[in-house]
Amino acid sequence: MTGRFRRAVARLTADDQELASQQLQGELEQAGATAVTRCTRGEPVCVAGSLRSVTLRPRAGVPTLEAELYDGTGSITLIWLGRRRIGGIECGRSLIARGRMTEHEGRPTIYNASYELKPSLG
Repeated sequence: MTGRFRRAVARLTADDQELASQQLQGELEQAGATAVTRCTRGEPVCVAGSLRSVTLRPRAGVPTLEAELYDGTGSITLIWLGRRRIGGIECGRSLIARGRMTEHEGRPTIYNASYELKPSLG
């Protein structure tokens, strides 16, 4: 009973962001994805989470769609070159992304990731 009581108290006292992070971590395990913090640069990765931001950032005159995917452990930047918009890629949307992880401006990044849209989180 003591363990149950502690978990119940922890759920009641946790803030919304902490609960959302725990939920995202559970979802990445169900999707068979790897936590962003455990991904290795230069390797093919599968990550899952929720999009925190989606922006259009032209680079050298080429449209570039950039999104931040948060999985409860960390964030990874998804960059699609030559795209102004992708249907379904919007803030709050959950997805699974696959590609080779690299770094851009010191942040984990996947260029032109393949992706699978998931139902939005609430």
